[in-house]
Amino acid sequence: MLNFKTLLALPICFLLLNISLAQEDTSATKKRIWKQLAFDGKFTLHSIGNGFTQPLRWQKDDFITAGSIVAGTGILYLADNDARTFFQNHQNNVPQVLKEFGWYFGSPQNFFMVTAGIYGFGLITDNEKVRHTGVLIIASAVTSGIVQSIAKTAIGRARPLSGNRDDFKPFDGTAGYHSFPSGHAILSFSMAHAIAKQFDNFWAKAGIYTVGSIVPISRLWADAHWLSDVGLGIAVSIVVVDGVDNFMKKKNAYNYSKPKQVNWQLKAGYGTIGFVGTF
Repeated sequence: MLNFKTLLALPICFLLLNISLAQEDTSATKKRIWKQLAFDGKFTLHSIGNGFTQPLRWQKDDFITAGSIVAGTGILYLADNDARTFFQNHQNNVPQVLKEFGWYFGSPQNFFMVTAGIYGFGLITDNEKVRHTGVLIIASAVTSGIVQSIAKTAIGRARPLSGNRDDFKPFDGTAGYHSFPSGHAILSFSMAHAIAKQFDNFWAKAGIYTVGSIVPISRLWADAHWLSDVGLGIAVSIVVVDGVDNFMKKKNAYNYSKPKQVNWQLKAGYGTIGFVGTF
């Protein structure tokens, strides 16, 4: 059986290996790494702060989006019981490997371990696009993670195994009443959406979103969340990632679009001579 703890540990091991190799690099490389690390850390904090103050600057379209999320969550709420029945009737047919992936990848410690691997790879290899992706994931996950943690405690909705869909105990603090929204869904889809935004190819995006959806769906198979918990979690992750990404673009923090290099060559033919540029 595939061990996902081992699989998810590979990125961090790769990071540590690269760090050890980087110790043999030149002083200029070391200075570059520390400079970028300081910049990324500072900008991550700015992005998180902007995420929490962004509602103060909402425009008409933002309120429409918020209203759509509320309405969509309400529709899913009405379908919670039927959805639970459906997923529980089919959960025995789900491959065990998908269940394990959903559990391990959605847990915070494994999520941030993989994120550290992504960011570390971009930092060590001086790949600004990967660095940007890592910072986007971290800032989005922290922002949405704080929001969902507060919401879970304040709302106190019962998990399917602890009560019915209408059972709420605000500020109860116990795990059984800590369901709305789904933290696993928020973390996994924050990463999926942040990575998918770096690709233009439809099939690449579809594959990334498919993998990112395994975790939210697995929470329904495990009877750990209601459909509306998962739906709101996905919606929150998309909104937060888009907000952080827009903030980064507005500040022009990461510009990895390099201009095309033109290679000039001397070309000669019958009756002609000149330079031809290729790019």
